[in-house]
Amino acid sequence: MVLSSILMAIREIFRNKMRSTLTAIGIVIGVGAVIVVVHLGDATRRSVTASIASMGQNLLFASPGARGRGPGGARTAASPFELADSKAIAQQVPDVTVAPTAGSMTVAIVGNQNWPTTALGVTNEYFAVRDWHVAKGRAFEEAELQGARPVCILGETVEQELFGQAGGLGERVRLGKMSCDVVGVMENKAATMGSDQNDVVLLPLRAFQRRIAGGFDVSTIYLSARDASAMSRVQADVERVLRERRRIKPGDQDDFNVRNMQDIMNAITSTTADMTAFLSAIAAVSLFVGGIGIMNIMLVSVTERTREIGIRLAIGARGREVLLQFLVEAALLATLGGLLGIALGLAGSVIMCDQTGLTFAPVPGILLLSFGFSAAVGVIFGFWPAWKAARMNPIEALRHE
Repeated sequence: MVLSSILMAIREIFRNKMRSTLTAIGIVIGVGAVIVVVHLGDATRRSVTASIASMGQNLLFASPGARGRGPGGARTAASPFELADSKAIAQQVPDVTVAPTAGSMTVAIVGNQNWPTTALGVTNEYFAVRDWHVAKGRAFEEAELQGARPVCILGETVEQELFGQAGGLGERVRLGKMSCDVVGVMENKAATMGSDQNDVVLLPLRAFQRRIAGGFDVSTIYLSARDASAMSRVQADVERVLRERRRIKPGDQDDFNVRNMQDIMNAITSTTADMTAFLSAIAAVSLFVGGIGIMNIMLVSVTERTREIGIRLAIGARGREVLLQFLVEAALLATLGGLLGIALGLAGSVIMCDQTGLTFAPVPGILLLSFGFSAAVGVIFGFWPAWKAARMNPIEALRHE
């Protein structure tokens, strides 16, 4: 009975190709739009997660904030960190690796080649905290760190811009008034939030402070917790230590910021999920409109085929057989629209991910859900016309002109 209903439904759909196509458009648009939105949202979430993860495992960082408001309401800068602040954190906060840094914009010069970049003073803990390794050459030696030796490690972008394929290992680079020997080149690191992490020149922290900055300030303290479960506790302990060292009274606002990258990742992921759900809900309105279109067309079809229905009932067909026939036709129409919508949605997702620089990956769950939901729309909105057909009086149906 089901097979015969399917065959009759297919015959009826192909008998009225134009009407069937126009009826299914709402389903096609709705399913396709939902699939595009979900795949773009998923690609964005994965991109952001990968970008943040590339900065380092279980990463936190502390930076000076704003002290308050001065004359005219302008915010005044807080005092920078000192190397002693990072040492205090390392001594008083368990389960954490501490990496103080100081940086500024500069121009790297080799012969007649120059490249604007960031000079960053670091200690060797920086490489562990940022989960970043030297690809060529070596990291800084202890004597170079303590003695402020003029040596540097290049990011891959800086090496390519200054030396090309020849490579910069063992060469000499000038940064402002300072010349330094290249002892290493960092491995390639993925961009974060559109920022090229490879566009940097790393120096021993003391060398940067003495030879470039002309002071002993620390601009950012990077921290890596032992595991993700310890991040909240580490953040609270770091804030406590910094408040004590900066003599901030209880109740007064912090003049520094401690950022937890896990919290930032969770907030971005949550926002992306909410936006995806909102846009999907808007796109799903097309499915509702498509369902109404199916119901209207099925009502028209029932009216046009009244005599056919009357003949079937008169020769012994049961009402449930007529009901099944029209339900199958509505469900099949919606399902075909859903399949076409899935195909167009996947194609659109691939194209849009390619255009926006995101990595496409199919989301099987939404594909199955879209298929099932489109079939359900056909059954739900096709039920009333099918019920109406099944309840017809055979005699009155045969009299219908």
